[in-house]
Amino acid sequence: MADLKGGCHCGAVRYESSGDVIFGGHCQCTDCQKNSGGGHSSIFAVPKAGVNVSGETKTYEVTADSGSTVGRTFCPSCGGPLYTETSGLPDVMILKAGSLDDPGQFEPGMVIYTKSGKGWDQDVVKGGLPTFEAMPPMG
Repeated sequence: MADLKGGCHCGAVRYESSGDVIFGGHCQCTDCQKNSGGGHSSIFAVPKAGVNVSGETKTYEVTADSGSTVGRTFCPSCGGPLYTETSGLPDVMILKAGSLDDPGQFEPGMVIYTKSGKGWDQDVVKGGLPTFEAMPPMG
């Protein structure tokens, strides 16, 4: 998945990513549950240096259980979630799969933070992907 394009629901914010995908998956951490309004968030990580964002954005920052600062960026007009950045992975941008122009390009490879998963969101875990209670080591 290279040369990915996407944006918010109203079109005020657009992004293009030219880097190779580092990982893709479903995250069941409690922050992603709150941010998505569901049981998980479908995400993929790309090198931050290869992403170009245009349009005005807003970012909400929290401190994760790991102690890292996590910034969740969204469109201030429509509220569409776009991407996440974390001090734990400073060279990475985590894009929301649903914000892709063609969400069919998303290929999940794992389910992470399953320790926070809810019983009513177990279909994503039962899908046969590798599961991790936290973030697996990258590299």
